[in-house]
Amino acid sequence: MKSMNFPRRTVIVLALLAALPGVTLAQGKDPVKVGLVSSKSGVFAQQGEEVIRAVKFAIDEANAKGGVDGRKVEVAEADDEGTPDAGRRVAEKLARDGYNLLIGAIPSSISLALGANLDRWDAAYFVVASKSDKITGDSCKPRMFRTNHSDAMDIAMISEWAKSFKEKTYATLAADYVWGRDSSESFTKAVKGQGKEVKLNLYAPLGTKDFSPFIAQLKDANVDAIWVAETGRDAIAFVKQAQEFGLIPKTKLIGHSLILNFMINGTDKALEGTPGTTGYTPDIDNPRNKAFVSAWKAKFNRLPTDNEGQAYNGAQVMFEGVKKAGSTKPGDVAKALSGTTIDSIYGSVQMRAADNQLVLPNFVGRAKVVDGVLRPVIEQTFAPSLTPAASPLCKM
Repeated sequence: MKSMNFPRRTVIVLALLAALPGVTLAQGKDPVKVGLVSSKSGVFAQQGEEVIRAVKFAIDEANAKGGVDGRKVEVAEADDEGTPDAGRRVAEKLARDGYNLLIGAIPSSISLALGANLDRWDAAYFVVASKSDKITGDSCKPRMFRTNHSDAMDIAMISEWAKSFKEKTYATLAADYVWGRDSSESFTKAVKGQGKEVKLNLYAPLGTKDFSPFIAQLKDANVDAIWVAETGRDAIAFVKQAQEFGLIPKTKLIGHSLILNFMINGTDKALEGTPGTTGYTPDIDNPRNKAFVSAWKAKFNRLPTDNEGQAYNGAQVMFEGVKKAGSTKPGDVAKALSGTTIDSIYGSVQMRAADNQLVLPNFVGRAKVVDGVLRPVIEQTFAPSLTPAASPLCKM
């Protein structure tokens, strides 16, 4: 074999670089390969656009700082079309192609479909938007991590928040899939537990364009307030039609993820003053979030939205798993994350080992005008200690 003789100057330079603190010669390290699965089409396309933007921002930011654990982050994208079948199909292809750290789906139905296949695909999945309790309940998986709030976390907060509600009678309108039904049923239970009345529970199929039959029933119910758990374009259509047919502002809306930025922007001023849950706002006061907001504003000349903040947080949790594991293998990342404490844009938070739920503070907000922009603004913060215990149905 022919020997390789490097010039003496080259050898000295390489030795000096290796000795410098903070300089990592990462050529031998495997890249972090992210499979970004979200909605580019379908009912969740607007939310998907925000999630994709935020995850790519997190990747670009990491690479600009030398990567994650000295590893370059690579990404491949796929459109889940807002359906479980398409989501499962494209996620499997990404995982088989080596992009097996998956992130990005919006609806719980897709997250549940991905979670069921992670072992077979040798993948890990980071939930950034899906709220169904099944994800950290009877469908929990050792390689599936939720970095946003669950239904149970929201409802625990709402149960406390609702103690201050003055309204006595309610109706619910929810999207007819896992998350919407979980939300409506949980809210109904919480309110009835306080001796209040829920007169009507309505469920609208995904993709509903004409909400007039539902609005007519809601008006006939003559309730004090309506709990709304609609999402995507459906939520925008409902709010616009509720205003058009005179349901609002006469009847108060209270929203589960209703006062999202893109919904507020898509309904003119119809949601101004509406209270509801909010998973993230730029107002969260800690150094990590302030740095994120500042960097985001520098690039996009605006504040990050709720979906963008939550997706960025999910990417940061993924990267933390890679750092702690010293590996990009999904099984290693999963083991390293379970039970660990993470410095996040929400502050110091824990990834609960019992169900892989990130235990976060939670927020109630209201759509208000701040600096000329109508957006969700935090009115109350609820401590992570309010988070319910892990479901006994979760068997890791």
